[in-house]
Amino acid sequence: MNKLKIFKIILMSNPGEKKPNDDRKKQLPIVTELNEEELNNLIKLINGIRDSADKENSIAELSKMKDHFPNLALYLWHANGIIAILLQDLISIYQMLSPPNTLSSSAANVVCNILSLIQCLAAHKDTRSLLLSAHIPLFLFPFLNTLNKNSNYDTIRLTSLGVIGSLVKADSSEVINYLLQTEIIPLCLRIMERGSDLCQLISTFIIQKILTDQGGLNYICQKPERFYVINTVLEKLLKKQASSSPPQKRLLKNIIRCYLKLSENTRANSALKENIPSELNDPRIVSALDENSKKCLSNLFLNLNQVNINTS
Repeated sequence: MNKLKIFKIILMSNPGEKKPNDDRKKQLPIVTELNEEELNNLIKLINGIRDSADKENSIAELSKMKDHFPNLALYLWHANGIIAILLQDLISIYQMLSPPNTLSSSAANVVCNILSLIQCLAAHKDTRSLLLSAHIPLFLFPFLNTLNKNSNYDTIRLTSLGVIGSLVKADSSEVINYLLQTEIIPLCLRIMERGSDLCQLISTFIIQKILTDQGGLNYICQKPERFYVINTVLEKLLKKQASSSPPQKRLLKNIIRCYLKLSENTRANSALKENIPSELNDPRIVSALDENSKKCLSNLFLNLNQVNINTS
């Protein structure tokens, strides 16, 4: 029997309902790497999401499983009504994103656990496209759009970015083409300017992955204003890093890779030649780079027919 049919038979049933063939679930460990006890516990937790009394604990326990059991994504997606319940709980938090900003730590924790499960779907090759087709990433945008710097809001913002980060890690043109039809670029640019250090890091990574895709690069360089706004934000980040002690190595790595990809586009290359940020030649920046990032920086200057005096 097809794996997904097995998943559906088990998870579409109600907690107290007798299954047509109880022996069927014993076949699952062969295809899921779960033993019978673990499988029973998984089903109990997923069914617990349907019970308001058990929901919060079940979601928390399931979120702990996602790293060591990637196929959790399949169980969640094919469990009858589970995704709808998770989305309803996310939507219920939207009202707390506006003044008077009443988001509590416990509510933020619940949201992050739900987002963790959605990240599981984003990371799995068999549920990623389904996630996009259902437009589930759009449910995260209100969390990315909030400007509140309170730690509860920042945690949700960071976790939401993590979901988008998992999507772009797939290096899939399908993902990039989907994101280009949304507001993810302006949202990420605003977070790059105003967000916490970790949020800046992940949002810059997302922009870098969009630029790495040929379709994404073409989109950004198609209109001067798109290139200009990204170049402006990257330059602001560079200036801030040049004055930081010490600079953030991982953020610098993402910034330089953004510039390298931009330099591979003819229009952007011409613009960068006329206005290459002086910070890229700053010894404080260059000394903070690892060898791979220094190589990227050298390639950037090579593309621009310039010499970086600190890496040559």
